[in-house]
Amino acid sequence: MFKYIVRRILNLIPVLLIISILIFGIIKMAPGDPLSTRLDPTSTAEQRAAEREKLGLNDPVPVQYWKWLTKSIRGDFGESTMYRKPVKDVVPGFIWNTFLLNVVVYIIAFLISIPIGIICAVKQYSKTDNFWTVFSIIGISMPSFFFGLLLIYFFAVKLNWFPINGMVTPGKNAIGWARVTDILRHMVLPAIVLTIGSMASLVRYTRTSMLEVINQDYIRTARAKGLSEKVVIYKHAFRNALIPIVTIIGFTIPSLFSGAVILETVFVWPGIGNVMMESITARDYNMMMALNMFFALLTLLGNLLADIGYALVDPRIKVD
Repeated sequence: MFKYIVRRILNLIPVLLIISILIFGIIKMAPGDPLSTRLDPTSTAEQRAAEREKLGLNDPVPVQYWKWLTKSIRGDFGESTMYRKPVKDVVPGFIWNTFLLNVVVYIIAFLISIPIGIICAVKQYSKTDNFWTVFSIIGISMPSFFFGLLLIYFFAVKLNWFPINGMVTPGKNAIGWARVTDILRHMVLPAIVLTIGSMASLVRYTRTSMLEVINQDYIRTARAKGLSEKVVIYKHAFRNALIPIVTIIGFTIPSLFSGAVILETVFVWPGIGNVMMESITARDYNMMMALNMFFALLTLLGNLLADIGYALVDPRIKVD
């Protein structure tokens, strides 16, 4: 297992290199430049030329990429033109804001969705199964930003039960338990949107995976031996149905840190997804490159975690 993990990590290096080239090229092909947000509209041509030279925008694109790559390897992702300070000093705080929201969402979603998916598979075509099937279809189909706006309108604007946006109440400066309560109140609406979206897909994945397993011959044999239904379902069937679920978990762990760009923008949640959207608007190249590479690395690590999880839940799978 250790050799397999080391080999996979080494294989990430050329993949990340290719991804960095593609991302850098795509960003450079986009119209505009960071000068529009960095300089005053009344700045002179000489000032703009001096600023372009300072940012290295006059260099050929391959030279710009090489400079960025060599600095990034040393942990220097450049200065954010939006925040006017190094990218490595900006990102960590927003990452933990995103993690705080997503870890609550996924814990709730997994604890609820997996048992529901198992029940739907065992009671196929029952009223319970039909209800959660409709719920899943609606949850998957409804755009998260639309659902978020509905919740804001009814529960924040009309009923005034929850704050409209943000993570804390401006000017409140609460500490201790009061601050925790304030954050939780701000978290409720975005957490509901993310939880329902996650549950919709998780219920379907779990149900489908369980249905494939409980119709196998060894499950009928286990029942014929007189084993209780709980033992058959949860000990024999569920473990063999875990592989698709492990895939979702593998991709869920990276998304704890990568955020939901659209939803964080709707609720103005100060997470990494909201920063990504702002950096695109402000043409903050250094921030965009750093975040895109961070998201790419998380996705690759999610694949690795899923593959390791396969071997742990299914002894028939050999990592070598």
